[in-house]
Amino acid sequence: MDKAVDNMEAIIFAAGSGPKTGPDKTTAVDKNGAIQLVDASKKKGFERFVMLNSVGSDNPEQAQEEMRHYLEEKHDADEHLKASGLAYTIVRPVTLTNEQAIGKIFADEKVDHTDKSIPRADVAPSLPNLSQRKKRSIKHSRYSPAPSQSRWP
Repeated sequence: MDKAVDNMEAIIFAAGSGPKTGPDKTTAVDKNGAIQLVDASKKKGFERFVMLNSVGSDNPEQAQEEMRHYLEEKHDADEHLKASGLAYTIVRPVTLTNEQAIGKIFADEKVDHTDKSIPRADVAPSLPNLSQRKKRSIKHSRYSPAPSQSRWP
């Protein structure tokens, strides 16, 4: 992992094992991969880390059984990042889709995520901008206010 962070300007963890893998791959990628990248980033002297995670990873015990392991692994990665001493932003989008971008997001500390989704194409462009943001967690919702009212914490 040390070589992966060589010559980088910012670190963004946006990997995931995917919905069709087993618990072993979820642990290897979503937890251990994230933890290894956090550690390598700290070792190389990075000051900031952006973690793309999942809505619900802040309270995995409240998840339905089929999502619990995934969210527990994501939660553990978040907790490791928080304890690392790095400045960080954790992004917890609602359900990601492959739909065409709509060109806006709503971001806040708390978002009612029930039955909401957002295109990956709207989340991805927001991540590089977060490398300069303050420490915080952000949840995304595709149901955003008009652009003039949008907030980006």
